[in-house]
Amino acid sequence: MLRVANCSGFYGDRLSAAREMVEGGPIDVLTGDWLAELTMLILAGNRRNGRPGYAPTFLAQLEQVLGTCLERGIRIVSNAGGLDPAGCAAAVSELADRLGLRVRVACVTGDDLTGDLGVLGDAVNADTGEKLTATPLTANAYLGGRPIAAALAAGADVVVTGRVTDAALVTGPGIWRYGWGPGDHDALAGSVVAGHVIECGCQATGGNYAFFGEVPDLPHCGFPLVELEADGSGVVTKHPGTGGTVSVGTVTAQLLYEIGSPRYLGPDVTARFDTIRLEQQGPDRVRISGVRGEAPPETLKVAVTYPAGYRNTMTMVLTGLDIEAKARLALDAVWVRVPRDSFEQVHVELTPLAGTALLRVTVMDPDRGKAGRAFSAAVVETGLASYPGFHGLAPPGDASPYGVYWPCLVPADAVRPRVLLDGREVPADPPPSPAGASGAAVPPPAPETVRPSSPQAVRPSPRQVVRASLPADGGPTLRAPLGTIAGARSGDKGGNANLGVWTGTAERFAWLSEHLTAGRLRELLPETAGLVVERFDLPNLLALNFVVHGLLGRGVASSPRMDAQAKALGEELRAAVTDIPRALL
Repeated sequence: MLRVANCSGFYGDRLSAAREMVEGGPIDVLTGDWLAELTMLILAGNRRNGRPGYAPTFLAQLEQVLGTCLERGIRIVSNAGGLDPAGCAAAVSELADRLGLRVRVACVTGDDLTGDLGVLGDAVNADTGEKLTATPLTANAYLGGRPIAAALAAGADVVVTGRVTDAALVTGPGIWRYGWGPGDHDALAGSVVAGHVIECGCQATGGNYAFFGEVPDLPHCGFPLVELEADGSGVVTKHPGTGGTVSVGTVTAQLLYEIGSPRYLGPDVTARFDTIRLEQQGPDRVRISGVRGEAPPETLKVAVTYPAGYRNTMTMVLTGLDIEAKARLALDAVWVRVPRDSFEQVHVELTPLAGTALLRVTVMDPDRGKAGRAFSAAVVETGLASYPGFHGLAPPGDASPYGVYWPCLVPADAVRPRVLLDGREVPADPPPSPAGASGAAVPPPAPETVRPSSPQAVRPSPRQVVRASLPADGGPTLRAPLGTIAGARSGDKGGNANLGVWTGTAERFAWLSEHLTAGRLRELLPETAGLVVERFDLPNLLALNFVVHGLLGRGVASSPRMDAQAKALGEELRAAVTDIPRALL
């Protein structure tokens, strides 16, 4: 087997994780994910201000483990190169020199399309179809695992990349070790699923888990690793003696994180998430098998970002009686001083809490002066002429720049990955493999969709129709939170929110599948009203996945929502009260 470990799920994750994974037990490859949609804008800002365009925290982790990894033959693969993988590789070499170590460092480039107007062409938003009219600040194609495998095959001890898919950090080492060819769809798909599970660090071992009361010693949660096998199947586990847990539930939760259709598209393969089989093999050991794969699409996703203006937020606290009336008065008092229609965008959120509420007002405008202290000072000016109990959470501040995330597609053959090993270019494809292609395709289930213009436009899939006759026998029901019997995990993909819901038994899933339609979801989550909601079924995981289109506007970087990444959307749904059969409770 190939033991691939994770030591970072985002830019800012636990700095001691690399050392914990290297010293906690045997591993063959140490990986880490530093990039997200928002991270590219952060790195662009850093680079504009004279700081590195890569993630310096990677070097801080590497300093703790590089010597040990070289001694034990542990390869290191990370996307911490961000917007400057060559600069990151040079920094790794400088670190090794300072430590007195000899290390071969490779970088994977070719993802940066920022200045390539020929490739971007008439790019349109992959979600909305809008044409890109702004000048990109960053534009990076999501590369796959083959360049990583090529770097490892050429002898690299450390591989740093720019924008690759998160799963490529596992797929690349799998291609290197097992020699999978482009046609080995099932094996590649299995590695993509394994990579999706471990790339978010502790989310696979009990972090952010709906049933967190079942997770032991979460403050000392261990990071995950996968024992990847030659056919792409594997076991997700963690080092002994660490906190957290690896269960079918924690793995299911992570599998549902930030996905859409069961056909999970990637540059190496299309992985069929509706074919995944999970099995609890023992304490902290979950086996993933049965994953089917299909040919990848002929396009690559490109993450474009561009500057869009300035934003400012002020939050007022409302307490006691007449909360909604107080909110109206507070807003009227502000708009008298700075007219609402003078801003390009205004977003107002009223969040009820126990005995109080937060009134959060965000303004956005291309004019920094308009969105800056002119707005925040106007809010403060109302302090003695507004609702009783007026107070805020922060003093008046200036506006800050924000950017827009713009996903688009380009022809895959228009993007040329490059691999540089110690500054010398090597072929970006690993040596050829005699392995053959995988089996036949599996027909996908159709999504159920509710559109705001036609709330009745529900198209149940054939599987859904069959299951509709299987729910637990009606009987009496009880009004209870949905989370009493179901877990959920949510997140962001551009301007869309993804929300996965699962249960632990076939009986509960049979009921959930009939009850939680796309239309019912919109009833339980009023903030989704007026938005397109898609439902996808994953009966093999006893799960449903929803995509709420446009909830996050133009992406996390520009979303004015307090929960800009929809991380809490799943918990909002679990708290929603509905009629549940008593037999299932």
